[in-house]
Amino acid sequence: MVRGDVDGFFGLAVDNLVQLLLIDTLCRVVLGFQPELVYGRVLPGAAISILVGNVSYAVQARRLAERTGRTDVCALPYGINTVSLFAHVFLVMLPAKSLAMRAGAPDPARIAWQAGLLATLASGLIELAGAFIAERVRKRTPRAALLSTLAGIALGFISIGFLFRTFARPIVGLSTLGIVMLTYFGRVRFKGRIPGGMAAVGVGTLLAWLSGIAPTGPRPDSASFHFPVPVVGDVLAALNGNQLLPYLSVIVAMGLFNVLGSLQNIESAEAAGDAYKTQPSLLINGVGSVVAALFGSTFPTTIYIGHPGW
Repeated sequence: MVRGDVDGFFGLAVDNLVQLLLIDTLCRVVLGFQPELVYGRVLPGAAISILVGNVSYAVQARRLAERTGRTDVCALPYGINTVSLFAHVFLVMLPAKSLAMRAGAPDPARIAWQAGLLATLASGLIELAGAFIAERVRKRTPRAALLSTLAGIALGFISIGFLFRTFARPIVGLSTLGIVMLTYFGRVRFKGRIPGGMAAVGVGTLLAWLSGIAPTGPRPDSASFHFPVPVVGDVLAALNGNQLLPYLSVIVAMGLFNVLGSLQNIESAEAAGDAYKTQPSLLINGVGSVVAALFGSTFPTTIYIGHPGW
């Protein structure tokens, strides 16, 4: 274990924490899910899918290190897919809820959740199927084509939004940005060998509370510890309720998007010096999405952008 592992942990943890906070807000406010459903099913399902994938990619990285004799191998970063998150909320679950309400269903929110489970399961199955043909696509596609589109996604869907928030809350945003710039570009080392990621999170948290912008409010009644629970019955209910066909165009498109995005990130990792095999990498990703659906999460997983940075 090296110093960069601690920085990487904080970076990836905050990345996924942001996704979980976003899921919490969208599920409760936009979809009207009850707290029991969000905290008892959706978030535990997301947690187990993140755990399964990250452990698998860590094992994969360790095997690469043992095979090559290197000590600077970095695992593929992994978590919940941001783009699919919005697509599943606004293009699958919200329409499903609206249709259920018009049909007079007793629990439209549950039907929306079941539609999301089915969409996530289908996305995972598409990723699993894509694992067997993706290497051929990768070999026939120039690296510049794969990485240039990856850069566009990173700028358009990830960087820009957070950059705006940095300037919207400059006390916290610019202070933490300064720490990150000093650490990763200025090569500044803090006393006590404190990792830059830990310092940024700690300083940002302290400034947020001191300036009064930290989140406050009552503790949700359902916000206690919940074990992930299999929800196979709800997945089957969604299949029996014909929840797949109306949203098939969205599901297939997002599933293929996930396969291509993961393929680009594997290529990005190889460009940075870590050559991972395409098929097992995509299989892990597909299994993560399937596990997510079977344990209550309505959001597929993906290999994250940014391996060279980690």
